[in-house]
Amino acid sequence: MLIGVIIACEVAFWLFLVAGLVARYPLRRPRLGAALLLAVPAVDLVLLAATMIDLRGGGTATFAHGLAAAYLGFSVAFGHSMVRWADERFAHRFAGGPPPRRAPRHGWARARHEWREWGKGMLGWAVACAVLLGGAALVGDAERTGELWAWAGRLTLAMAAWLVFWPVAYTVFPKRAPRDV
Repeated sequence: MLIGVIIACEVAFWLFLVAGLVARYPLRRPRLGAALLLAVPAVDLVLLAATMIDLRGGGTATFAHGLAAAYLGFSVAFGHSMVRWADERFAHRFAGGPPPRRAPRHGWARARHEWREWGKGMLGWAVACAVLLGGAALVGDAERTGELWAWAGRLTLAMAAWLVFWPVAYTVFPKRAPRDV
């Protein structure tokens, strides 16, 4: 059941985001657009409540509970930048705004970009781990919360791999800009 809630929350995230931007730009209703965009973070609260209610009601932590915590953490960390990314594109397409910004592709600017993104990932990791540990503390039964601890390890491993293969790699081996011939 929790997988269904996660999917519903992901769909709701994108529906509120697109509806808010459509109201803001093509429909020219900025207040309605702002109200719809404010609903985007409320989706996370619904998922958090559903996860904790399930665990508190005697459920044993499953893969879905860990996935919900990871979704929450990374939604908190990357949600604002995803909304900004979509807003730039809608403003450009429907309101004559400037072209959307692109991530740097070369040199130290790219390395700084990768470190900044990894920093957001670490915020997501911290939030997800706090939710995982909070769920484990809420249940108070190590046998029922083993999957939450396993998810903390998975997320830690993923963040270590991200660190090595992107920020460190782009810092040690910066990609050079192509030469004009």
